[in-house]
Amino acid sequence: MAEPLIGKLPEFYQESREMTELFRSEDAEVASAEQALARLLDDRFVLTASVEAVRRHERLLGIRADESQESPAFRRMRVVNRYSTKPPFTLRYLQERLDDLAGPGRALAQVDLEAHVLTISAAIQNASLFREVEQTVTALKPANLVYVQQTAVADTLRLREGIRYRRLARETTLGSWKLGATGFTTEKEEGIVR
Repeated sequence: MAEPLIGKLPEFYQESREMTELFRSEDAEVASAEQALARLLDDRFVLTASVEAVRRHERLLGIRADESQESPAFRRMRVVNRYSTKPPFTLRYLQERLDDLAGPGRALAQVDLEAHVLTISAAIQNASLFREVEQTVTALKPANLVYVQQTAVADTLRLREGIRYRRLARETTLGSWKLGATGFTTEKEEGIVR
C-alpha cells in the first residue's frame, strides 16, 4: 500500500488520536488483503504459483510429487508440461517437448513408420526427469506406435577378468547320504587359471 488511509481524509481527522490508531490498524488489514490478492493473481499462473498452488495443480493432474527429491522449479515445469500435452501432435512437437524437458539435444525422437516404432534416445540420469519424459511420450504417441526407450548415457566401464576353480570331492555314495548328518562334498584348494 503506497499511502496510509488517514492521508486520504481531511486534516481534522488526522489530529484525532482515535482516528489515527483506527486507520493504522486498518492500514495493516488493507496491506494484508493486497498481499493476498497479489498471491492469488500469482497462483493463477503455474510459473509464478506458490508451492501450495503447485500442489493443487499436481493433485488435479494426478501427479505424485516427491518434495524431498524434486525442486519447486521442476515441479512447476512438470505441471506446465502436463497441461501442454493435448492432441493433435507431430514429431516436431514431441521433439520440442523433449527439448524443453531434458534440454536441447539430450533426447532424440525418431519414428520408423513401416515398423510402427517410436524410438526415444535419451541421455538422462535424473530419475524424476526420466519418468516425466516417459509419461510425456506415453501421452503424446499415437496408439499405433510402439514406444522403445534407448538409453544414451555415455560412461566407461573397465572389466578385469580372472578364472579360478575349486575341486569338489564327493563324500557320499548313491543312497548312503543322510540329509544334514554329513556334507555332500568337501572343497579342495582353489586353483587359478589366470
